[in-house]
Amino acid sequence: MRVVYLHGFASSPQSSKARFFAGKFAEAGVAFEAPQLDQGEFLNLTISGQMLVVGDAVSAHREKLAKGEPLVMMGSSLGGYLAALYAERNPKAVERLVLLAPAFEFLERWRERLSAQDIEQWKREGSIPIYHYGSKSEQRLGYRFLEDAAQYEAAPHFHQRALILHGTEDTVVPCQVSHNFALEHTRVRLAQFKSGHELTDVLDGLWRETSGFLEIPAPGVV
Repeated sequence: MRVVYLHGFASSPQSSKARFFAGKFAEAGVAFEAPQLDQGEFLNLTISGQMLVVGDAVSAHREKLAKGEPLVMMGSSLGGYLAALYAERNPKAVERLVLLAPAFEFLERWRERLSAQDIEQWKREGSIPIYHYGSKSEQRLGYRFLEDAAQYEAAPHFHQRALILHGTEDTVVPCQVSHNFALEHTRVRLAQFKSGHELTDVLDGLWRETSGFLEIPAPGVV
């Protein structure tokens, strides 16, 4: 089994969740990788560009995957949305998904959060300042991010088995979004936690659900 983990918006492979899961999968002897989705160029970030990074990460292991190594796409927030997009477009490559508070309908939420004047200013100036959690600094994000995102569906309709982990107190992506998605997709199971969007206070619970879903034995169990 190989797990490709996609971090969230304005984050990095060094996020607390990415490092937590990297350690857990290493203990279980499962191959794990988390590509840097903005490739160090946050200004030029787009959904299309991130999809190319995901494709490259998968292609790097094409031979092993061709020999039957199961591929699990795992993603947090915007990374969860990207994982779902990739799985929908590559049904033979991805066996299962684990999505943490996936940012379905994310473009709609961006437009709700920003006023028409904000969006017009973003377009006029070409970029806006965003706090980047990976670099712990303010960086600028190009307007093309918004334009490019418009070509993608709000909620990808993949057919693989999937586990969604979501906090009931999430104010960024309401848990109801995942609840509705799970109702419409019979191969999707939703596990809810009393937590917010980050889910960093329920990491052990996330691992219990994830390892059970992926059928990873507990340490010492053969």
